[in-house]
Amino acid sequence: MILRKLGRITAVLVLIGTTPAFADEIRRETVQFARGTSGATLTSAVKGYNSVQYSLSVTAGQKMSVQLDSNNSSLYFNITAAGASAALYNSSIDGNGTSVTIPSTGTYLIDVYLMRNAARRDETAKYTLTLYVE
Repeated sequence: MILRKLGRITAVLVLIGTTPAFADEIRRETVQFARGTSGATLTSAVKGYNSVQYSLSVTAGQKMSVQLDSNNSSLYFNITAAGASAALYNSSIDGNGTSVTIPSTGTYLIDVYLMRNAARRDETAKYTLTLYVE
């Protein structure tokens, strides 16, 4: 009888542990520069655990410059090649501005997000993201 109750408790705990958490919202946007230009300035905001993922098609050897300006010092971005397991650039480590040479042709993702300390307080961060490709 004790083993039966223990089995039921274990089953309930396993079910609780496998219940999916509510997903944070990721807003996805494709960046296309205006005809005859090599850059764009995007203005937006993120709140809490939500983030924005910008996709941009670039060619190997091009230099991509990214600058993130915000009223919130906990706002950062990552640059990642589509399908890659690691970021090419992480602004929480290296700063909110960079210029990187693109290693391979494809779509690159720029994820803008709040660090956990600000996200858990449900803070909002307005920002300007400037992208330039040469």
